[in-house]
Amino acid sequence: MLVVVTSEQRRAILAEINRLARGPVVAGTLSQRSTRCAGAGCHCRANPAVLHGPYPTWSHQVDGRQVTTTLSNDEAEQLRPAIAAHRRLRELVKELEALSSADFESRRARK
Repeated sequence: MLVVVTSEQRRAILAEINRLARGPVVAGTLSQRSTRCAGAGCHCRANPAVLHGPYPTWSHQVDGRQVTTTLSNDEAEQLRPAIAAHRRLRELVKELEALSSADFESRRARK
């Protein structure tokens, strides 16, 4: 299959990568967790249990290990766009890789 990769496609991807790289880019995921405490008479130990929370948490890798950090609501909202930027950056890199592979295959087929 002959695919023509335009430099305009590549420029558009690189421009968006450049824009994203100007701000914070943070790996990980945000989620909500509810917890149980150690208090014997607490409502979280009742039947049915009423857990504490939900609390926003950030899960990410540190030195190859999964780390989960409980955040304040403000911290979670500050981190949300940086995590979205990281996801988008990874998508753009995959698109750039696909374009580069297609470009290579196209040049190779023309020989």
